Formats: sequence, C-alpha cells, structure tokens
Amino acid sequence: MRDIRSRNGWTLKQMSAKSGIPVSTLSKVEHDRLTLSYDKLQQLSQRLNIRMSDLFAESQEEPSPRVTGRRSIGTIDKAVRVTTDNYDYHYLCTDLRQKRMIPIITRIRARSASEFGDLVRHHGEEFIYVIEGEIEIHTEFYDPVALTAGQGIYLDSSMGHAYVVAEGCEEALVLGVCSSADDGLMDSLMSLHG
Repeated sequence: MRDIRSRNGWTLKQMSAKSGIPVSTLSKVEHDRLTLSYDKLQQLSQRLNIRMSDLFAESQEEPSPRVTGRRSIGTIDKAVRVTTDNYDYHYLCTDLRQKRMIPIITRIRARSASEFGDLVRHHGEEFIYVIEGEIEIHTEFYDPVALTAGQGIYLDSSMGHAYVVAEGCEEALVLGVCSSADDGLMDSLMSLHG
C-alpha cells in the first residue's frame, strides 16, 4: 500500500479521498497492524484503477546505483574516424567499452535527402547539437526542420532519419550523442557504415 501511495506521490489523506477508506485504516494497513477485507481490497482496486494483484505484489526496492568510476577524455586526435559518402564521423572515448551513450563529432557533407539515400534507423535515442553551419533534419514522421549553430534536436533513433547540410551551406559540424539500453550500440552504429 505504501509503495502504491508513494509511487503516485499521494499523502494518506489523498489516498483516503481517492479510495474511500479512512486515513486511520490506511495507516494501520501500512504499518502491518490491520488487514483489509476482500471487499475493501476490491473497493481499493476499483477506485484507484489498479489490478487486485498489484495490491499483493512484493515491493521492489530500487537497487542502489552501481558506481563504476569510469571516465574517458575524448579528443578529436584520439577519436576513431569513419568516413562515409555523407559524413565524417569521429567516435570519441572509444577506450570505454559497453557504453550506454556514444559521443560522436560529425562533419556533414550530404546536401539533400535524395543525395543522402535511405533514412537511417538504429536502436535508442540521440541528441544532435549544431556546432558550425546549418543542417536540415529529415525524419520518417515529421516535416524537415532546419537547425543553426547553437541549436539541437533530440529524437527516437528507431524512426528513420537523415542529417544534411542546409541550402547554401557547404558543410556542417555537429556533436551527436546516441544512447541505448542495448549493450551493442557501438557495433550497431558501426554496422550502419558498412
């Protein structure tokens, strides 16, 4: 009961108002001094719009965060460079394995979506920040959008996407950070380059 209440950020009084069960009764239940009857459990389940089984679920303590002490200093001269028809990628901090986010400095050369080719898709999410120039972002579900230096975009990487330089711009430089809960993100990104 306490877990349900705290997950929703309710006080005992708020939970009482929502469930129709007196504050004193809820307090006793939370302190293991009282057990609710089946009828009261059913009332609680219906009024709070939760499954009856959720009332009996074991509380799951949040595991304490694992401190790894990992760090890496990323410099362009130590980056792994990958060149494609559309981009020059500089993968930073490659000395760290099994990262959840991949920092990449990218020089964009493609000038149009047709020149770029098929939209790219991969697991996770990404953030792109324009350092120099102006880019145009083409995505599967949205109209193209232009960004200039000092602007960024956050998007779902599984949605088809492509970054090209904006009209009148020769090249653009961006910082990208790709993230995923999948351990193989770096391999997935590298396989996109052939």
